[in-house]
Amino acid sequence: MIVCGVVGYTETPKGLRALTTVWAHHQSASLKRRFYKNWYRVKGKAFDNYAKKNYEADGGKTAERDLDRIAKYCQVVRVLAHTQTKLLKLGQKKANLIEVQVNGGTPAQKVEFAKAHFEKEIPVDTVFSQDEMVDIIGVSKGKGFAGVISRWGVTGLPRKTHRGLRKVACIGAWHPARVAWSVARAGQKGYFHRTEISKKVYRVGKACRPEHKGKIVNFNGTTEADLTEKTINPVGGFPHYGNVNQDFLMIKGGIIGAKKRCITIRKSLINSTRKLVSEPAGLKFIDTASKSGKGRFQTYEEKKKFFA
Repeated sequence: MIVCGVVGYTETPKGLRALTTVWAHHQSASLKRRFYKNWYRVKGKAFDNYAKKNYEADGGKTAERDLDRIAKYCQVVRVLAHTQTKLLKLGQKKANLIEVQVNGGTPAQKVEFAKAHFEKEIPVDTVFSQDEMVDIIGVSKGKGFAGVISRWGVTGLPRKTHRGLRKVACIGAWHPARVAWSVARAGQKGYFHRTEISKKVYRVGKACRPEHKGKIVNFNGTTEADLTEKTINPVGGFPHYGNVNQDFLMIKGGIIGAKKRCITIRKSLINSTRKLVSEPAGLKFIDTASKSGKGRFQTYEEKKKFFA
């Protein structure tokens, strides 16, 4: 992700209140697209006037003054960071924007940290490490409109029931003359915002991009007990996704949502007492055979050598 700004919050009796926001001097086109509904209709001039007023007109004194205000009056400091959608083959050009809280140190140190990272990348290995527990926040797969049997798992009615079997027989008494919130009803199933807690990071992998001659620099899928030098990508790529060419996290268990859906990963908020936390990952083998059929070969080279 790339840090593109910082926002300061003051504590009030009614909760946090945003004091001011300071944006970086230069912003990428993918972030500017986030502030427009139809990019092809506009000139894409977002942040141009802001940059002229806060950085170019007075040499950046206005931005420095706002940063000093955050350091002086704010108790909570959060950086604004956006994703780099151009690095993935998603067909999406609009970046996702998020606030990430900066913890540790005084407010002035937090502001200095945020300012030092303006317009710079934050690699995944600087935030997360191997054998760490993380939480996954995302949106589950959508199932559309569903009935009470599928949505809530209520018991079906007997065969001879009049006007339907897959229903709730009694949705409540005459009085109170309303349906209680606890009664199972038909409606939307899936496409819910959910948080899955305490998932272990098994590996923090670096990007493995081929050189100009086709030689791979980093074999990020090889383990100590592995006989083959290979990348993390299976033969034929991951189903419905493709190849992973950037830095990655290998996490135990499933990840919520459909393929290519944006998720948020954070440090785990719960100190788990499970045995999984204390044990190191100790990966002995990563299977990179084809996932779209009965995979037999770990790499294309193995396949070519066998059929040669």
